[in-house]
Amino acid sequence: MTVFLVELEPVETRYTAQWKDHLPDQMIFAGLEVEVITGPSDAPQDTTPGAFLNFSGTNYWKSEQLKTISNMFAEGKIKDGDYFLYTDAWNPTVIQLKYMAELLGVDIKIGGMWHAGSYDPADFLGRLIGDAPWVRLAEESMFNVFDHNFFATQFHIDMFLEAFPNVDQSKIYKVGWPMEYMNHLLADFRIPANKMDLVLFPHRVAPEKQVEIFKDLAKEITEAEFVICQDRPLTKEEYHMLLSRAKIVFSANTQETLGISCFEGAIVGAYPMVPERLSYIEMYADKFKYPSEWTEDWNSYLANKDKLVAHIRSILNLNLEEDINNLTNSLSSDFFSGKALYDVIKGKQDE
Repeated sequence: MTVFLVELEPVETRYTAQWKDHLPDQMIFAGLEVEVITGPSDAPQDTTPGAFLNFSGTNYWKSEQLKTISNMFAEGKIKDGDYFLYTDAWNPTVIQLKYMAELLGVDIKIGGMWHAGSYDPADFLGRLIGDAPWVRLAEESMFNVFDHNFFATQFHIDMFLEAFPNVDQSKIYKVGWPMEYMNHLLADFRIPANKMDLVLFPHRVAPEKQVEIFKDLAKEITEAEFVICQDRPLTKEEYHMLLSRAKIVFSANTQETLGISCFEGAIVGAYPMVPERLSYIEMYADKFKYPSEWTEDWNSYLANKDKLVAHIRSILNLNLEEDINNLTNSLSSDFFSGKALYDVIKGKQDE
């Protein structure tokens, strides 16, 4: 069995660049034979402001991948038993892949990793397009094409099923995301002696991240430095160095189906301060969560501002290294490992 890895475009400021470098090697190490299906080298790199990718560039990328896949079918390179893994399930070319496989009589399996969609009211598709029939029916069709629909967290699965209650739930798999490379990648940045009274906002600057709350906290807690990472032209290495010096990574997010930046912070010894909602509920022990109502929206924040300020000040004065290390270990095994994903691809999910 060959696993054809249909990769996301590698944006330097996103984990997709790390997946391009590390994911094929991880899968090979897990015993899979992998061939990467990449996109064009001249695809736009700049993301649409506030978004995860470039709304036009991503279609240019995916179209080139479809051309590659079509040629592989035409040349007879796709065999019975082969597997296609889409690292972004929201990819309409999977319908065309299914079309070719069915009509040419090639028995393949297809898996897709879901990140977001119109079913998430805080996502761009959810905010700008919502439940328009074309997008909802497209998402349901893509789900039906996949033999394995992969999600990182139960929260994401529940949100998906709220929008699509009639889909075949036996095709859903909670696997975490294949990011076992993270601990090794950040090992050199674990420098507790360099900790500063520094609070970071490591998220995209987008409405669902509520950066205005972070900015207001900075005006109140003047004894600490508050930095919005996207306000600086940071390389990945510079970003990780900044993380290593921080005491807190802060979230007031109203959308989060996993939360990679908070995990990155924990690896290098920064305290992830997260609201008790979204995927954070299942991932973080109570000591890392603050009451959701403190930051549900701007008015809720203003009503609870004093509590949040006091909480941040107390964390800045605590030594939480052991708690953070324990958290990192649990997140690494339960949510940032590819083992469950690789086992499904290898057909071991029922063992």
